Amino acid sequence: MLRCKHLTGKRSVNMISSTQRLGPKDIPAAAALLRSGELVAFPTETVYGLGADARNDRAVAGIFAAKSRPQFNPLIIHVADIAAVEEVAEIPFEARALAAAFWPGPLTLVLPTRRDSGLSDLVTAGLDTVAVRIPLNPIAQQLLREFGGPIAAPSANPSGKISPTTAGHVLDGLSGKIAAVIDGGHCDVGLESTIVGFDNGPVLLRAGGLPVELVSAVLRKEIRTNVDTAITAPGQLKSHYAPKAMLRLNAVAPEPNEAWLAFGPHNFNAPSLNLSQSRDMTEAAANLFAHLHALDKIAARIAVAPIPTTGLGLAINDRLERAAS
Repeated sequence: MLRCKHLTGKRSVNMISSTQRLGPKDIPAAAALLRSGELVAFPTETVYGLGADARNDRAVAGIFAAKSRPQFNPLIIHVADIAAVEEVAEIPFEARALAAAFWPGPLTLVLPTRRDSGLSDLVTAGLDTVAVRIPLNPIAQQLLREFGGPIAAPSANPSGKISPTTAGHVLDGLSGKIAAVIDGGHCDVGLESTIVGFDNGPVLLRAGGLPVELVSAVLRKEIRTNVDTAITAPGQLKSHYAPKAMLRLNAVAPEPNEAWLAFGPHNFNAPSLNLSQSRDMTEAAANLFAHLHALDKIAARIAVAPIPTTGLGLAINDRLERAAS
């Protein structure tokens, strides 16, 4: 485990000599770092989040600095339970139905912010709504309960780059820029959360780790897709989740200078990784970012096999399209 002296108060993103790699037993120490205004990455079932005290302006500003993230891009806050949600946001009827069905889990709801929420304005990017999630991952839950308040936590990677699904991915992108990362192994879902807003009815703001068909089934109606070009929720930037390598999507076969991101059986000789040999969407989603990280280290171009746009395939294709932009 790496150790360092942590600076507080007027800490700059460049003033951390090294990043601690913590384990689940170190959650009290991680919560103490958050209370002192430091940044701590932690695992969720979706991807690793870069956490800061959501009510501390300086700490939240540190997220934007560490990630080089545009400040018009709002953040998701993570809380431990529905009571904690009600402290920061109003919950409309349809939102409450989704919360009952899918929380804790890979669903983020964009809700009207309470005037007395105490949240940093940087969290909401000046909007009158806040994106909220209750994570299922036990380490995330323990950290939230130990910390005792909302944690702002976008994905723990440089802005626009591939999202992290291991602690190693976090350190590859943010080592020396954050105080610590809690190593909780590989994320089970491997895709960011599905985001649903409630502007004149429910609207899909971002496809993610919860298939939108399940959301529609609970509400007994089709969920319309957001067509507004304004940024109203995290994960809506056109270019996002991008590797250094060039991506070629819906490829029939790799070209001689390309690595191959496969989906299903193949017999190509190119350097390759398979999202799912059996074409299982859940397995493919869990492997997506890890495989992009791995292929990005060995190839300048990556050809990607076609992936159906049903179920989790909608979110997988969304991430690939943004990564290729």
